[in-house]
Amino acid sequence: MRVLNYLEIASPLRRSGIGTAVSHQRRALDGTDLTVLTSPWIGGTIRTAATDALVGDGAFARYDVAHCNLFGPGSVAVAVHARRNGIPLVAHAHAIGEEFAGSFRFSSRIAPPLGRYLRWFYGAADLVLAPSDYAAESLRGQIEPPVRVITNGVDAERLAGFESLRPASRERFGLDSPVVSTVGNVFERKGVTAFCELARTIDADFAWFGPYDTGLHGSSIVRRWVRNPPNNVTFAGWVDDVRTAYAAGDVYLFPTKVETQGIAVLEAMACGKPVVLRDIPVFEEFYTDGVDCLKCRSRPEFRAAIERLLGDPELRERLGDAARRTAAEHGLDRVADGLSAAYSTATRVVEE
Repeated sequence: MRVLNYLEIASPLRRSGIGTAVSHQRRALDGTDLTVLTSPWIGGTIRTAATDALVGDGAFARYDVAHCNLFGPGSVAVAVHARRNGIPLVAHAHAIGEEFAGSFRFSSRIAPPLGRYLRWFYGAADLVLAPSDYAAESLRGQIEPPVRVITNGVDAERLAGFESLRPASRERFGLDSPVVSTVGNVFERKGVTAFCELARTIDADFAWFGPYDTGLHGSSIVRRWVRNPPNNVTFAGWVDDVRTAYAAGDVYLFPTKVETQGIAVLEAMACGKPVVLRDIPVFEEFYTDGVDCLKCRSRPEFRAAIERLLGDPELRERLGDAARRTAAEHGLDRVADGLSAAYSTATRVVEE
């Protein structure tokens, strides 16, 4: 079976959760007997495809199943082509609309119409994949196609050896023990205000690893914190080797307000980090408070949880060990099985 695993504007999304999720998919599919294409266009680019189309060869490559990981014009073109040619179409709901609010400037205004557009796009598919029950339930009842849950997974091999980078990472960013860290794009949705305000009340270094925008696209909240952070907060920016980020921290703090899954949490857990999470619905299905993480709902609860972990090495070790076991349940083998089953299901739906 020839499968199109498509992510348009892949290069700009390399530093995003969607980009990481698609990387996991492709690594997972490498171990299957499926033939994977990453571009729908003949010759690999829309320019070469347009040239071929002009001479009568058609613009689209040949594939048996189309799997779209985004929802832009390229994906719409793939969806239309799939419909016209009876090709099974799988849409991946990495975004559901509401998690877009609190990301970029004006993103909160864009979120409602984006949500309506996403429901239209996902409704055109034969099968929709979602990374969590939380995301799936937000779509069921609003779109006709069936929605199946498949984890974004965690690439443990990519994280191997992170411990050896600890001294260099701390020296590079001027961090001293103890260190509270997080990984991801610097958004208000991800909890940057909570992160910085907690840092003001806790005697530890805080480090946020991930890209941020202080230009026209960046929100005023992000600009304010990045330009004038508390004295013990470091905004490290993007690091090419994510192991650098996980090597630096002693406690992983993720005060995000909304997620469809949260790959960075799984990565931190795979590295055996004790994790402090905001108690939001999506995390209920994956993690258990007091077993493999600590969950908090208020600023005082976050502060108490972090200070408790910083002062209790045995608790850090116990939660970290349990976190590794949880992350192991989301290996790329599970992603491969889920995708293979999804492609077969979408094919049956079209044939019926």
